Amino acid sequence: MSAIDDTTVRTGPSDGAALRGRAAPAGVSTIPLPRDSVRAAARPAGPATAASAVPAAASTGVADLLRGPVRPARVLLSGPAAVYVQVVGERGGGDVVGVMTSDAARLPLGCILFRPSNGRPLVGLPPGAPAEVGGGRIVVGDLAVSAAAWWDPRPRLPGGRPALLPEGVRQLRTTLYGEGMPHSAFTLPGLPTGPGGPLAALRGAVRRADLEAALRTATRLVGLGPGLTPAGDDVMAGTMAGLVLLGHPAAERFAAGVCSLAAGRTTELSRALLRHAAAGRVSGEYAAVLRGLVGERPLAPAIERLLATGATSGRAMALGLCTAIDLVDRTARTR
Repeated sequence: MSAIDDTTVRTGPSDGAALRGRAAPAGVSTIPLPRDSVRAAARPAGPATAASAVPAAASTGVADLLRGPVRPARVLLSGPAAVYVQVVGERGGGDVVGVMTSDAARLPLGCILFRPSNGRPLVGLPPGAPAEVGGGRIVVGDLAVSAAAWWDPRPRLPGGRPALLPEGVRQLRTTLYGEGMPHSAFTLPGLPTGPGGPLAALRGAVRRADLEAALRTATRLVGLGPGLTPAGDDVMAGTMAGLVLLGHPAAERFAAGVCSLAAGRTTELSRALLRHAAAGRVSGEYAAVLRGLVGERPLAPAIERLLATGATSGRAMALGLCTAIDLVDRTARTR
C-alpha cells in the first residue's frame, strides 16, 4: 500500500507555505477544503487548545461530523497506524471517525495524515479515553487533526451500470480464489466451512440470482468472525457496496436489510463501515479495484493491495465484490 501520489494542500489563505504531503493512494482524488471549514479548523478545540493542528486529508463521508459543532467522543481503538473514535450519541453509540497514517488502509470514515506510521505520529491511548470531533478537527489526547483537504470515498464510475472488463473480472477471481481452485473451496478464517456454511449458502443464492436468499445469509454472516471488523461483515460490506456502485436495481433494499441486522450483532467500527458501504463509500483499495475493472487504473497492483489489507478484511471485501458482480450479471441475464 505504498503507491500514493504526492499532493500539495493548504490549510488556509494565511498559511503562506504549502504543506507537502502524501495523499490519495489508489488514485483517490482530493478536494480543496471549503473556506468555512478552514476557519472552523483554525478554532481551538478542547484539550488540545495549545497544540497546533496536524493537517490531514479527510473523507467527505465524515464531513458533516467534522464541520459540525464540537462534540464529545471516546477512543474505540488506537494503534501505530490508526486511531478510531466514536462520537457520543444521544442514545449511546454514535458515528465513528478514524485518524490514519498515510500507509494505513484508506477507510471511508478516515482522516489520512501525510505521514507514515514509522514516524509514530499517533500516540496509543486506552479504549474509552476522551476525544472531541467537530469544529473542523478531531482531538485525541494531545493530538489535534484538522481537515486540510477532502477526498471522496465513493468512486465515480462511468454510467449508471458500468461495464466491467471480462478479462479483469477473471483476473480478480483467479487471484482471489487461486489458480485452478473451485470457488467452493474458498474459505476465510473464523467462518464455518462446508456445504452448510454461510459462504456456501451465499454461493447458492448467487447461482440462483436470488437476492432475498443472499440477504438471508446476512443473518448468519453479520458479526461472524474475530476482530474489530469481522470477516462476515466485510463480505457483506463488499457485497453491498458492489451492488450499489454497479447499479443493481435492488441494491438499496439489500443494503438497508443488512444494516438493520448490524445493531447489537457486531462492533461499532464494523457497523459504521457497513453504513458507509450501503452508501457506496469504500476504502481506497476497494475503489482502485473497481477502477481497474472498468479500465481506468492498472488492475493487478490494485488487487494485490486490496488482498493485503488487514488479516482477512481485504480478501473478504474482494469476495463481496465478486458476489456483487455475479448478482448483477445474473440479474441482468434473467430479465
